[in-house]
Amino acid sequence: MSSVAPANRVVIIGGGFGGLTCATDLRKFPGAITLIDRRNFHLFQPLLYQVATGALSPANIAAPLRSILKYQKNAKTILAEVAGFDLVANDVLLKDGARIPFDILVVSSGSTHHYFGKDAIWGPFAPGLKTLEDATEIRRKVLSAFERAEADPDVANRKKHLTFVIVGGGPTGVEMAGAIAELARQTLRRDFRSIDPADARVILVENSERVLQSFAEKLSKRAQDSLSQIGVELWLNCRVTDITADKVTIDRGGIIEPVATECVVWAAGVKANPLGKLLAEAVGGVTLDKAGRIVVNPDCTVGARSDIFAIGDMAFMKDSAGKQLPGVAPVALQQGQYVANTLLRRLKGESVLKPFSYFDKGNLATIGRSRAVLESKGIKLSGFIAWLAWLFIHILYLARFENRMMVLFQWSWNYITRNRTARLITGERANR
Repeated sequence: MSSVAPANRVVIIGGGFGGLTCATDLRKFPGAITLIDRRNFHLFQPLLYQVATGALSPANIAAPLRSILKYQKNAKTILAEVAGFDLVANDVLLKDGARIPFDILVVSSGSTHHYFGKDAIWGPFAPGLKTLEDATEIRRKVLSAFERAEADPDVANRKKHLTFVIVGGGPTGVEMAGAIAELARQTLRRDFRSIDPADARVILVENSERVLQSFAEKLSKRAQDSLSQIGVELWLNCRVTDITADKVTIDRGGIIEPVATECVVWAAGVKANPLGKLLAEAVGGVTLDKAGRIVVNPDCTVGARSDIFAIGDMAFMKDSAGKQLPGVAPVALQQGQYVANTLLRRLKGESVLKPFSYFDKGNLATIGRSRAVLESKGIKLSGFIAWLAWLFIHILYLARFENRMMVLFQWSWNYITRNRTARLITGERANR
């Protein structure tokens, strides 16, 4: 794409990995940076499952955007929800009716849950894991299930209460299944009098022949072995056909099997934020993929607009081998860095810029205490060493120093005591 004349108003939508990285990398940009987000904090999504299972508190994995940007004099934040775009006037339209003018627009509004057309039906009974509210809701459902089982004298009902179904065998599903299994078999083992939490049944449903499809088959097999060792049931080549308040119906190779449960976690798919469709329609002549992601140009621009960028989970792009880039944090981070660098180079008058190229540092997934798998540039590790690498990398990428210290202390304490100190049931007003 050709360069544009220097512009001094950059508006970034979304304070996630891509948007926040772009904003901070523009700290020397000679203009005004406006970061718009409907939340006032940056969320470290890879650790949401630890909030959902009581290992960490929400504040451990979130940091206020204003605090992160307080020393960056050219940047400001606006707490607002974007409703659309006026690309004739070059304005971002906010839900409250306000308009934010821009010369350069960077949209990085992330993704949401994808129930494959059953959003309204399955969504209320099977929360996904994208927000702090999702995590605390799952935590409430998981911990409440043990409480209901403790209070219920009926054996069949207890079995239903203590059955947990996780749909999707990617990293999120594997991590959630392992965490719930360890919660039941280790953390809660002495907390109840009428039930044995270890009787909990954790089922991981995956519609393919193995979990962690993005990993080498060898590591996938090791992850499956680790899950089985801690008591997770692997239902592979199985497909969910229905979800209700007290049951999940699963197709197991042509055999339809209902599973009585009140706690389902959705980790089977995501789709782009609906804002992507609004942007594509406003630009015109832009293609969306099946998940609603914008098919962007090699330099992350949208359509014929060299002043508009889309990055992160809402952008569809392929690597040099023709493989779609995954919707993971490292992609968003690198795209945020790339766009910031592009804008700085444009100011210098550089008209020929290299297209975005993703540097894949590898894949990581943790299965539980001292269990993880790692794949990076031909290196394949599993077990304790991979778990230590997982710990180090996640600590490194937390947004603020104090968060790193708190999480490191909390993980150390949890490892020594096998405890999860954030086991709070919240979200429902207690009867008075």
